[in-house]
Amino acid sequence: MFIHRRRFLGAAAALGAASAAGCAGVPNPLSGGAAPSVTRVAAGVSRLKLGSIQFTSVPDGFVDRPLVDGFVRNATVAQVQGALREAGMATDVVRVPFTPFVLESGGQRILLDAGNGQFGAPTSGKLLESLGAAGISPASINHVVFSHFHGDHINGLRNRDGSMAFPNARLHAPAPEWNFWMDDARMNAAPEAGRGNFQAVRRVFGPIAGSVNRFTPGAEVLPGLMSMPAFGHTPGHTAFSVATGGRKLVYWADTTNVSALFVRNPDWAIMFDMDPDAARAVRRRMLEQALAENWILAGYHLPLPAFGTIVRRGSGFDFNPMV
Repeated sequence: MFIHRRRFLGAAAALGAASAAGCAGVPNPLSGGAAPSVTRVAAGVSRLKLGSIQFTSVPDGFVDRPLVDGFVRNATVAQVQGALREAGMATDVVRVPFTPFVLESGGQRILLDAGNGQFGAPTSGKLLESLGAAGISPASINHVVFSHFHGDHINGLRNRDGSMAFPNARLHAPAPEWNFWMDDARMNAAPEAGRGNFQAVRRVFGPIAGSVNRFTPGAEVLPGLMSMPAFGHTPGHTAFSVATGGRKLVYWADTTNVSALFVRNPDWAIMFDMDPDAARAVRRRMLEQALAENWILAGYHLPLPAFGTIVRRGSGFDFNPMV
């Protein structure tokens, strides 16, 4: 189901203003002035220090998707294969990594997205393992903040037996995302094959719906953690930023999927973008802003260590991982 394009593009136009907005009078523990540095903690696990902020990538694994017609909505398989070949990647499958992040500051641990848990492919569901390698107990997570409600971002919150993977965490979700996926009329109107994600959202959040904080994208979710509307991939898809020492770190979640395809070709649309036109507009806007403002970028599907910066590349851009 596609959402009205004008509504999304209006929200995208607010993205720049939202990234600079704040919550007056709220103390901000995410302040400091040191230059960023990245260290390797364990295989696949990296830690970035930015002022008083510690930001850890905790990979959840990956999935290899066969390259089929329609994976990129507006490019042929031959064009996609050419882009993969140019990036030195396999051309018969597309590897999609999954990387949540833990933000630590002011004595708080904030998990950004919860991974696949026990519901993904055999090569995914590695978040708890990565947390262990990083020395982070699931019970020590104070908050889980969701960018959107696709299964690879929410299924790790609750195990198959119904138990909570992060039992002491308060949960935060974008209100427009919640309103879309929790709408029974919309779920019932969807074709049978399109109801799976609606049902997953109910399985994960239904029993605890009353305890979930639903924030408006553009607001400060927690002290120093700003939300940024980035609608298009899903109706309430949201990015997040922290600023310290003159630098901004932005977690842009699924603004792009495979960087070799969608950072280099930002006008391409992946099959998972629910409103491709809105997603392209947001992607272009955020890439330009990342370049102009020298953001440190973190992304759920960016190549490890999943931290980096953006540079211009022809009519598109490129992602430079921080090593």
